[in-house]
Amino acid sequence: MENSRCKAFIECVNCGSIKAAADLMGYTPSAVSQLITAFEKELGLKLFVRTQKGVELTNEGRDMVPLVRTFLASEQEIYQYAAELRGVTTGKINIATYPSVATTWLPEIVRRFKNDYPGIQFSIKECIREPMYEYLEQNEADLGFVAWADPMPFDWIPLREEEIVAAIPEDHPLASASAFPIKACEKDDFILGSWGDEKEILEIFRKYKIHPDIKYTTYDTPATLAMVRMGLGISLVNELSARFWNEHLVKLPLDPPVSVTFGIIVNSREHMTNAAKKFMEYAISYVTED
Repeated sequence: MENSRCKAFIECVNCGSIKAAADLMGYTPSAVSQLITAFEKELGLKLFVRTQKGVELTNEGRDMVPLVRTFLASEQEIYQYAAELRGVTTGKINIATYPSVATTWLPEIVRRFKNDYPGIQFSIKECIREPMYEYLEQNEADLGFVAWADPMPFDWIPLREEEIVAAIPEDHPLASASAFPIKACEKDDFILGSWGDEKEILEIFRKYKIHPDIKYTTYDTPATLAMVRMGLGISLVNELSARFWNEHLVKLPLDPPVSVTFGIIVNSREHMTNAAKKFMEYAISYVTED
């Protein structure tokens, strides 16, 4: 069924005149008349009666009106859906993320997404907070995975709480303890990530009035934990970043317990690409399930 015939039919119904319908459609009256005739022949029905004032629907034509309107509406939905799919099935998603998320949650999220949308390309930028903010501000990243810190200059979508744990050498005096007193951070050489500007850990020190002896600064958690394993000091890290580090060091919950909230940041949820929106849905679903 040709949509041009259906559109001509509906415009004639709306206008009550072949000439008026032709003016709206940008056709000649003869072209619209031919479309109506072809539509009637295709259906085997008489749809209009020509009068001096224009056209009037027959009983059969009146019955066809809601059906033809539904057909045209469904066609429009198909094109709209196809346009949305084009935004998801092709393109590129730029992600800025903590290394901890890049090595734990992200591989499985990307795998699931690629199974459904194989045409999407990914660029994953592992970074700490400040570069991540720059990527978002300069539109070099569609979204970022980061822990909450105040102030938060972006739209924030919380995902999950992660416990902060103490990472200590396996021969540390507290290695067999059930928890690590936060105040004990002042008794050992301390290793601080994010080049010494790890805001989540610095906030803990500020809140509990702790003044650790920061002897080493690192970029990310793997370097920090490698130094802990060598007996160079202790550190506080989020449990997600230390998930795969289970040998030759000890991870203890803090006393009192402390956690951080991991989430997604975007410049504006309203202005995200269709692909980025869909990927965010996958991320939320996976982390909630996990």
